Amino acid sequence: MDRHPNTPERPLTKSRRVAVVGGGWAGLAAAVRATQAGHHVTVLEMAPQLGGRARGVLVDGLPLDNGQHILIGAYQRTLALMATVGSDTTALLDRRPLELRYPDGRGLRMPPGPPWLGFGLAVATCVGWTWRDRWALIHAAAGWAVAGFRCEPALSVAALCQGLPREVRELLIDPLCVAALNTPASEASAQVFLRVLRDALFSGRGSADILLPRRPLSALLPDPAAAWLQSQGASLRLNTRVHSLQPNGVDWQVNGEHFDAVVLACSAAEAARLTQSFAPTWAEQARGLQYEPIVTVYLHWPGVRLPAPMMALQEGANAPAQYAFDHGAIGATAGVLALVVSGAAAWVERGLTATGEAARKQARELFAGAGGTGEPQVLRVMAERRATFRCTPALPRPQSHVAPGLVAAGDYIEGPYPATLEGAVRAGESAAAALAP
Repeated sequence: MDRHPNTPERPLTKSRRVAVVGGGWAGLAAAVRATQAGHHVTVLEMAPQLGGRARGVLVDGLPLDNGQHILIGAYQRTLALMATVGSDTTALLDRRPLELRYPDGRGLRMPPGPPWLGFGLAVATCVGWTWRDRWALIHAAAGWAVAGFRCEPALSVAALCQGLPREVRELLIDPLCVAALNTPASEASAQVFLRVLRDALFSGRGSADILLPRRPLSALLPDPAAAWLQSQGASLRLNTRVHSLQPNGVDWQVNGEHFDAVVLACSAAEAARLTQSFAPTWAEQARGLQYEPIVTVYLHWPGVRLPAPMMALQEGANAPAQYAFDHGAIGATAGVLALVVSGAAAWVERGLTATGEAARKQARELFAGAGGTGEPQVLRVMAERRATFRCTPALPRPQSHVAPGLVAAGDYIEGPYPATLEGAVRAGESAAAALAP
């Protein structure tokens, strides 16, 4: 069994009946690793399909997702989990070096090779920056490295980077921050941001690579994990909401059914509801998390081909999106663009129709010369209103341990990462390891 570096090495020696409440990526990770350890696992998912906030959907017959997601090379646990359940990551993911290219030609690209060398070359050759800009970033990054990529917990990303030139902040720091933490730099945790930078840019060859899904997210993990779990004897119950969770002496009752242990891999709000009666302090902390929405605007524009599969955009008063993705460029559906609006609270307030129209106009103006015929049309505006918790400085996050025999798993659980797929998978694996009696 592959283990997270912080997972206890003690093997699981006693088979137990384990309920996993929630079939998102954290729940699937917990279910797979618990099954590997010899437990009898039952997954209870309230939705009609697995995947949680990272799942495939059909839009006018096209296989898309409930929102555009990407992975990076540093997602070691996620990639290992996909391999465990039989996903062909080479076929399913388009892997390429990190590139932040803007429609006007500015931007930088990480070349293959050792991370520090690649970062230095990317900064030295960045289009649109002066030598002063480049030196300022290299100097700041060296300082962060000397400090072990740690800082005061109360520091925001904006405060951490206030000495950097405006171009560096606007073209690199701000888009990376909102992509990774889904929280504006002025309100985002510098401590978490530095951890993401360390692991993504400097943890090893290929760690900064961008992995773009060629197929819907369900094909990456939820569907193959479901098949793998069923082949191993696990039980999957869809359309099953857990209405009651009660301690019962030496075991737990889930909807009146007895289990030796439970993994709460549902949303923080659901976990708080289920634990309020016997773990009110934990429930209050889980309920107290604040959230940021993410909006994905899918456009249909026949013939369009962007200069790069993923492009960075500068948001503005009438330009909501920070990133654009060309599905045709990675072998998915040609003529489909996904424009992503992170930290989208203000745009959600304007309304999804207005957001979709603004993103459509933004794409039309920026990519008028990209070969598209006619006008881009809005296929669907997808909004995850509670997409991620607001990753603010010194944020107290719930512990994984709730009570004896009851552990929580989810991207919101205390840990070094923001709300990402990797954070969810690591939380799920740690929860499975904690089931040892």
